[in-house]
Amino acid sequence: MRRRLLSLAGIGALLATYVLATGGQASAADTLLSQGRTATASSSESAAFPAANAVDGNLATRWSSAFSDPQWLQVDLGASATISSVVLDWESAYARAFTLRTSANGQNWTTVHSTTTGTGGRQTINVTGTGRYVRLETTARATQWGVSLTEFQVYGTGGGGTTPTIPPGAVRVAEFLADCPFSHRLPDDPIIFPNLPGASHMHSFFGATNTNAFSTVDTLLNANSNCNPSIDKSSYWIPTLYRDNVPVEPVTGIFYYLGEGVRDDLIAQTQPLPLGLRIVAGNAKAAGPADNTISRWSCLHAGHVGSSPDFVNCPAGTMLESYLDFPHCWNGRDLDSTDHKSHMAYPVGNACPASHPVVVPKLRQVMRYPVSGDPARLRLASGGGYTMHGDFFNAWPVEEMARRVNDCIRPIIKCGTDGRP
Repeated sequence: MRRRLLSLAGIGALLATYVLATGGQASAADTLLSQGRTATASSSESAAFPAANAVDGNLATRWSSAFSDPQWLQVDLGASATISSVVLDWESAYARAFTLRTSANGQNWTTVHSTTTGTGGRQTINVTGTGRYVRLETTARATQWGVSLTEFQVYGTGGGGTTPTIPPGAVRVAEFLADCPFSHRLPDDPIIFPNLPGASHMHSFFGATNTNAFSTVDTLLNANSNCNPSIDKSSYWIPTLYRDNVPVEPVTGIFYYLGEGVRDDLIAQTQPLPLGLRIVAGNAKAAGPADNTISRWSCLHAGHVGSSPDFVNCPAGTMLESYLDFPHCWNGRDLDSTDHKSHMAYPVGNACPASHPVVVPKLRQVMRYPVSGDPARLRLASGGGYTMHGDFFNAWPVEEMARRVNDCIRPIIKCGTDGRP
């Protein structure tokens, strides 16, 4: 049987204790920075116990993890903060061993507290640290259950402001974008075949103009970009399209960053794509149309033709269009994986699976080619039209990505290439 929940009387008593306890827990200069901010976790016991419950200021709700070790709970303070204390209000399922860490970017972490003798209950932990993100990592449970917090409170100074006010006339679509023309072709793939020039089929590259087999986060950040906005130093690449064995490039590549596919309350918890994240979408090894259910081909301004995983016959005067949605549920740990896919997942039932709990913007890749007519004359460097795939190597500056997520995705506002409504 699941452990008992607090009775209403118990909640009332706990609230009274809480009011008394908070009076002396922090100095007058300290501010509660975490309440109402975006929280994510390694897992949740069920949809009734999400990470957001730990920062909602309500002791009658809680976050509860899966029944295993290790676990983590993380809060995004919105901007860099000086952190003076962290309050952990444990439910009866607590952790004996845990660590508190801070980070400026959600990737590189600094430990500010660690213990193997946690006692549960309400713990106020004085720390000295700075960062935008604060994470609790638990490694040893005290009970057979998971770990559970009624509140995860971070105190200090700084942090981000409130969710942006929706401007009058704003289009209620969670979106920002980058418009990146074709840059160059190479038989390279710095995700699948890093440091192996010529090991891949031919790719067409967009964004960072120096992408090759040796590309890293640092080389991309220091590259020129042909994107609008040019601040986007990311690299995007696709298999080259051939017509009668002559390469044909898109008139442009449009890369939409979207908040969709999950519930609105989860869109409001979207996290910025971490710097250096690599994502591959589609199936380059598909043997037929049934092997690729993600990528689609259609005709621009000829919707009556319909869409298909393979090339379609577009009427004269139209253009062949390819669109591909990338997965946008992240496992919260890895910037890549052995198969270059398992660190990411697609939503299920308008939510991210427990194995990939972090919602990030969905990348939608749209390519428009100046070709029409008989699709038998077309092929991709990887094979048939059903082998269409896309690769993404994130090199958006951290603050620019974070601003767009905060101003466009979370409040569900359509923004332009400048990241503004």
